[in-house]
Amino acid sequence: MAFLPLGADVNTAVYRVVTDDKRQYFVKLRGGLFDEASVAVPKFLSDLGIKQIIPSLFTQTGQLWASLPPYQVILYPFVEGRNGYEVSLSDEHRVEFGAALKQFHTADIPTAITNSVRREAFSAQWRGKVTSFLAQIENETFAEPVATALASFLKTKREETLDLVKRAERMAWALQAQTPAFILCHGDIHGWNLLIDAHNNLYIVDWDTLVFAPKERDLMFVGSGLGGNGHTLQEEETLFYKGYGQTQVNPMALAYYRYERIIEDIAVICEQIFLSDGGGEDRLQSLEMVKSNFCPNGTIEIAYHADKAWG
Repeated sequence: MAFLPLGADVNTAVYRVVTDDKRQYFVKLRGGLFDEASVAVPKFLSDLGIKQIIPSLFTQTGQLWASLPPYQVILYPFVEGRNGYEVSLSDEHRVEFGAALKQFHTADIPTAITNSVRREAFSAQWRGKVTSFLAQIENETFAEPVATALASFLKTKREETLDLVKRAERMAWALQAQTPAFILCHGDIHGWNLLIDAHNNLYIVDWDTLVFAPKERDLMFVGSGLGGNGHTLQEEETLFYKGYGQTQVNPMALAYYRYERIIEDIAVICEQIFLSDGGGEDRLQSLEMVKSNFCPNGTIEIAYHADKAWG
């Protein structure tokens, strides 16, 4: 049994297991809040024939997970592969991804499976945390070098970051007033959650972030550098929608979710770095992730582009 350093969720740890008869499995330990829909929905989709899903395996008592307090244990067949940032997604992958996501978005999933899934509330939680951290670093010094570096960087980006918060806040109010249609969304469908196996098969993984929200909650990742290099942002969109099909996209909702994702990432990394000295090399990686948002052609610039399309 070997630990795999994958993902950024502090409530999750994953392992590769090889049994005595040489079979391989992927084991997931899930701490904190556990929503049964995160395993029930992928199993339902797989049973519908959506081949881009890897469902969890049943326990001897017929469940899709087991309890190992304080964790839930989920077992999967092990699929050897690389994520969508380790390999460049091909034209065929992008079209296939669009078609698979459309199947998910339009699937008639029983409410008995999804009644525990949270609903988008356009919460100010992350916006409030970022604003608080920006105020904190104005008067506080840090002994740990990475915390010092992050505080120094965010001070130089204070006005730009507050502008992101203001734009997201304005759009959150506008979207609530519009009452857009909600569908079941994956919620975190970026390149790290796309898996390409040794036979070039594509899979959508990590269903812990399910949410009822406008479809733009998932579509905001398309045309934002999803999955490695090799395609322009426009090519990404064209290939994806060739598989997904024509649909009316709300540019304001797209911009809101792109802003909100940047803000959430900054807030989470501030919590990690300012409130703890732990994390080792992950701290440096997190610092670089924050910085990358502000680079030319980075996530902020892409979000501004969607904003202009709305405004």
